[in-house]
Amino acid sequence: MPSFVESNVIRARFAAALSDMYRAEVPLYADLLTIVSDVNERVRHDTGAAYGARLDVERHGAIRLGTAQELATMARAFAVMGMEPVGYYDLAPAGVPVHSTAFRPVTEEALAANPFRVFCSLLRHDLIADEALRAEVGAILARREIFSPEALDLILRDERNGGLDEMQADAFVAALLDTFRWHRDATVTVETYQRLAAQHRLIADIVAFKGPHINHLTPRTLDIDAAQAEMLTRGIDAKDQIEGPPTRKVPILLRQTSFKALTEVVRFVGQEDDQAGRHTARFGEIEQRGAALTPKGRALYDRLLAEAQQGDAATPYGDRLTAAFAAFPDDVNTLRREGLIFVREGATGPEPITYEDFLPVSAAGIFQSNLSGEAQHDYGQASSQEVFEAALGRAVTDPFALYAAMAE
Repeated sequence: MPSFVESNVIRARFAAALSDMYRAEVPLYADLLTIVSDVNERVRHDTGAAYGARLDVERHGAIRLGTAQELATMARAFAVMGMEPVGYYDLAPAGVPVHSTAFRPVTEEALAANPFRVFCSLLRHDLIADEALRAEVGAILARREIFSPEALDLILRDERNGGLDEMQADAFVAALLDTFRWHRDATVTVETYQRLAAQHRLIADIVAFKGPHINHLTPRTLDIDAAQAEMLTRGIDAKDQIEGPPTRKVPILLRQTSFKALTEVVRFVGQEDDQAGRHTARFGEIEQRGAALTPKGRALYDRLLAEAQQGDAATPYGDRLTAAFAAFPDDVNTLRREGLIFVREGATGPEPITYEDFLPVSAAGIFQSNLSGEAQHDYGQASSQEVFEAALGRAVTDPFALYAAMAE
């Protein structure tokens, strides 16, 4: 029998390599890692709590794909690393013309080994209003191949043989890393780029380049309010407010913040170096994870969030959010008794199960905050999960079922 490298190990190697690459490409990401490390160490010292080794290596990334074929092949690449598509996220109602899933490990053992996740979005061509531009987008994307021949060969080898050996695993990590790499040279003229951006800035980011460069990589903090304050203290251009629920004694779901997207030099087709243009897309993000909510808890969360969003505009949003969530219990025993969170029995009683997924409103909020004040788009409420799953080649996994299994 051949000796194969475990998928958990390949995932850990890829996550580490991606972090190193992004640190070199976006130096401010290194500053975020320092902030998160300092804050986490302070929380550990102040609380005396022990946190698993996964915290220090935990990352999630995000990419945006252009075609069904790209999504299907990306799913095969993530499968090599033991990552499955979990959940469906439609960002169109929040003004972003994509729908998404999260590729991640799904078992407790795999999550403990390395919880690397990638929030993977697919462009919705049907939301490009200009029919001629929609056809042009299809033609542009049909001409590109975001995976190297070596990456495709190694994906196929893994599928045929049931795994990769040591040399093949390292070659796979290196080959797939190129798909996530930033390429300064665009594949379109500046005129085409401007027409794409006029439809939506994210459309230009997805369509105008050689591949789906990683647009952010996110470490996990134990105190996002402290991390946000530290970013501002260090002069980092952080977004105005933290996305997600307000500060609580028992954190729930996911809270996220970021520094605003960098403006980077790019060269469009037909341009010389001294004519270089500009593109804004990549940013740095920090997250804090709390308890996974049951369907009942999620329904309450969604209702209170809507209440805060629709409240009196004269009242600051943060105050509206805090007031609305006063109705959400904030101690573990009550949360458990009312069936609002998933828990497991630990040595000291019920322990909340960590939320491993994402929030569409928060994701859209992060994306929109990095569009330099671009006007909000209205794409209506038409979800398209069946179309997404057809492109993916399978149904996405139900996250609630995963948490319920962990709680048994």
